[in-house]
Amino acid sequence: MPDERWPAEWMRAVLPLSVLSVVAAEETYGYLIARRLDEAGLGTVKGGTLYPILGRLEDDGLVSSSWREGEGGPGRKYFAVTPAGRAALADRSERWAAFAAATHGLLTTRKADA
Repeated sequence: MPDERWPAEWMRAVLPLSVLSVVAAEETYGYLIARRLDEAGLGTVKGGTLYPILGRLEDDGLVSSSWREGEGGPGRKYFAVTPAGRAALADRSERWAAFAAATHGLLTTRKADA
């Protein structure tokens, strides 16, 4: 699981959408996806967490993968978003924003009432 910066249950909820977003931005491979997530502030995401998410996204038809030879090193599995993945990303991003706004409103109201 990712580092302790964020509670594990939050990360389980947001990682699939975040991974899909990274892959939609650029056709890329696992290590670079993990780096992009870390750079975005989500912390370190290990392969044991990342690759099952990528596998589920591929099983769901939201990403595709292909092997490419490495330059002076081993080959890499690259991931690309599919048209269905782009549509899912747009829908889920919109729904996530509404969910985040609702929870923020609830937490802010509760805090103000205290």
